[in-house]
Order: sequence, then structure tokens, then C-alpha cells
Amino acid sequence: MTGSSQDPAISAVWAQQSVWSQAAGRLKRQVVRARATALGLGVTAAALGTAASQTLAWNEAVGRTLAFAAAVAAGCAPLTGQRGGPGTVSDWTRLRAVSEALKTESYLYLAGVGAYRGDESGGNLLRERARGFGAGGGADLLRHTTGITAVERPVPGVRDVESYVEQRLRRQLEGYYRPRAAYMRRKVRLHERIEFALGGLGAVMAAVAAVWGVEWVAAWVAVAASVGVAATAHAVAQRYAYQQLEFTRTGEELERLLERWSAEREPAPEAADRFVADCEHVISVQNEAWMIRWTVG
Repeated sequence: MTGSSQDPAISAVWAQQSVWSQAAGRLKRQVVRARATALGLGVTAAALGTAASQTLAWNEAVGRTLAFAAAVAAGCAPLTGQRGGPGTVSDWTRLRAVSEALKTESYLYLAGVGAYRGDESGGNLLRERARGFGAGGGADLLRHTTGITAVERPVPGVRDVESYVEQRLRRQLEGYYRPRAAYMRRKVRLHERIEFALGGLGAVMAAVAAVWGVEWVAAWVAVAASVGVAATAHAVAQRYAYQQLEFTRTGEELERLLERWSAEREPAPEAADRFVADCEHVISVQNEAWMIRWTVG
């Protein structure tokens, strides 16, 4: 039966989506690790450099060791950051785009809407479109999928529009967009607290250095400021505030579509087609905006 777990077309495309999703996840982890490591190395370099300048006066060997470690950390920071540079981010976002396109097409097929409504040859169309996603804008990305096998998972239990609402729409709302918006809000608040704490620490150290003339404390004021700037830059690079806004906005738009659909009485097939298409469009727009923001900064 078309759209069932025994349907070879949807089984093949669903497995293909798993491979692209895993490839995108792998590159995302690489980007996140590279940026976090570069941040840590930059902070370490600043701290060790200051410690070295203060240690040289009473122990030259220790001071030189700290200075050497600071230089190594400073040199490794940009090299590490390159692993999460524009080229990697571009490949990651494009892998994600193919993965999401395959997922969207799978749900349209399973729900039997649009081009797949009443078409017994829909499996051929699904395969054709799936091949287009991979061979079109993602042909040069195939190297990232090498060696990845599809995760065994059941095909979503979507058979019509009502099951689409339960299996796709509600799960996206309750299991993804709302939790992710809350998670990003916590990230934003955490970085705000870190920036406030570092700013306060720098102010206190500056006051101590000025009032009591403690020179070694004054040197650490710049370190606190540098760490604060680095934390702010990291938050901006990760786009926590932007992602919170996008997840919240998308969730609200999907809720409005769900409310409108729930108010429909005996909707016509065309209305069902439009409803599912609108839901997938909202999800697609969020993904596209997210990817553009990551790519262009």
C-alpha cells in the first residue's frame, strides 16, 4: 500500500534522509567543537600570557614556560577555529537543507496530498524528487555521506491529514520548537550572566588596583575584559538569540495553522493540500532563514 512501511519507495527515501541527517549532524558537531575549543584556547592564551608576565620577575623558568604555553594556545586557536569556518558551515547547512527537503517530501507523500493525492504511481515521483535533491544542489556533498549507514527506524505512521497533524505537526510543536526555544532562552540568559559577572569582576579588580595600587591585579582587568568579549563573540557566532526568536516565531505560526485547521468543518481535499503545504512551508522558511543566517553571519 502506498505510504505504508512496506512501500519500497518511502522506505528507501526515509533511509536516504537518515544518511543526510547524520552527515549534517556530524558537521554540526565539528563546527560547535571547533568554536568552543577556539574560545577556550583564546581565553587560556590571555590568562597564561598575563600570568607569565607576572611570574618572570621571581621565577624565570616558570615564566618562560607559561609564556610558551600562552604562545602555543594563541597559535592553535585560529587553526582550530578553521575547522568550523565558512566552508564547513556552508557544507553543514546544505546537508541539512537536503535532509529537510527529503523529510518534507516524505511527509507529503505519506499524507497523500498535493501531487501525491490519488496517484498510484506516487512512489516513482517520490523517488525522482528525492534523487533531484541529492544530485542537484548536493552532488558535491556526497563525500560527507560516505561510510554512513541509515539508522533503522520506522517510517512515520502518517496515512492522511489527521495522522499528519498528530505525527508531524504536534510533534514538531511539542517535541522540537517549544523545547528548542526554551533551550535557546536559557543559553542567552547564561551568556548574559557570564558577561555581567566578568564585567563586575573587572570593575572590582580595577577599583582594587586604583585604590590600593596593586599592580598585578590591574593586569588581570584586561584578561577579564578579553574573556567577556570572547564570550559575547561566541554567543553571537552561535546565534542563540536569533535561534530563540526563530523557534518561537515558527512555533506560533504552526499553532495558528493548527487552530485554523481544527476549526474547519468537512474540509475539501484542496483545503487539506493547502494546509499541509502551508505547514511544510513554515518549517521550510524557518530552516532557510536559519541556514542563511549561519552562512552569511
